[in-house]
Amino acid sequence: MYLFFRKLLSIFFHIRYRINVMHPENIPSLKGGYIIACNHQRYADPPMVAAVIRGKFSFMAKEELFRNPFFGWLIRRCGAFPVVRGSGDDAPIRDSINAVEKGRILVIFPEGTRSKDGTIGRMKSGVVLIASQAGVPVLPACIRYGDKGAVDINFGELIPADKLKIDENDRRSMRTISKRLGDSMLSLQKEIYDAAGLPVPVKEKKEQAEENGSE
Repeated sequence: MYLFFRKLLSIFFHIRYRINVMHPENIPSLKGGYIIACNHQRYADPPMVAAVIRGKFSFMAKEELFRNPFFGWLIRRCGAFPVVRGSGDDAPIRDSINAVEKGRILVIFPEGTRSKDGTIGRMKSGVVLIASQAGVPVLPACIRYGDKGAVDINFGELIPADKLKIDENDRRSMRTISKRLGDSMLSLQKEIYDAAGLPVPVKEKKEQAEENGSE
């Protein structure tokens, strides 16, 4: 049933959108067992990524989305599992590790929330923690939604598992590797906008100051 719904969504997204994949050579030949770390702008992001890569996917979705019986049933069939924000529960981490250990491709949005202005925010450490504990590589990615259904998806070079290994008691190393991942995604975003002849979105100074103050 998973493959049926995945194929259905893939067909729909290729009809609905004009998807341009940049650097498809960076997409691993692996059918699973790795993480895709991507910026987050729309609810369509997870199936958009899945529409251009083969494999079985898993991804986190906020618990509220599962309250609608039909929609909850549908996204579960497509590999989603719920996460309750601010609960302190480590179940999402365990579910994520379990997914990649079972050979799935785990799609994560390290910013932790959708961007309203197209900018890429500070990376949270969850993706590095999951990659380190599971011992799997991470594929950086960036999406841009253009006019009239145009979508650009840019894939960076796969980051090997040994480059993501951390000491979980050393928060500085966790932040350092998270920042490297964020810098990679920013480079992918710049390449997309440069190719389109457009300026890269920039945060307002007030928002930037508030974000830096929260670190």
